[in-house]
Amino acid sequence: MAVTGELHDTVAARLQQGDSRYTRHRRALIEVLRVAKQPMTIAEILAVATDLPQSSVYRNLAVFEETGLVQRLVGAGDFGRFELAEDLLGHHHHLVCSSCGSMLDVELPAELEAELERALATLARRKRFQLHAHRLDLVGLCRDCAAAGRAS
Repeated sequence: MAVTGELHDTVAARLQQGDSRYTRHRRALIEVLRVAKQPMTIAEILAVATDLPQSSVYRNLAVFEETGLVQRLVGAGDFGRFELAEDLLGHHHHLVCSSCGSMLDVELPAELEAELERALATLARRKRFQLHAHRLDLVGLCRDCAAAGRAS
């Protein structure tokens, strides 16, 4: 969802369906996630949104998760990471560093995404599985961790 106004209208409508209001703190939190280039830990969110109380971030992420606005991702490391739901952010995949736990959003070229869809549909059919969607996380080392590993 590219247009910011549309995003905020959609978020407000979903929250209203769940009998929740779209408060100033919730709007600020959605905005932090909208401009992020990757899924964020709560610590990363708080470092950017210094005016948001920590308890508010925890509470609002839980509400967003319940209403399908945010998805929690578990990658390498101990911390969950949060990003806007795929229907709000657009379909993409992640590069996950197994050393530092960082996650980076990546989009595949349309031809490659279509080829991946076909391969996954074939696999699902063979296993008699009804496929609804897919997520692809590539696990390895980020540039910094790979460079640090080569240096030692």
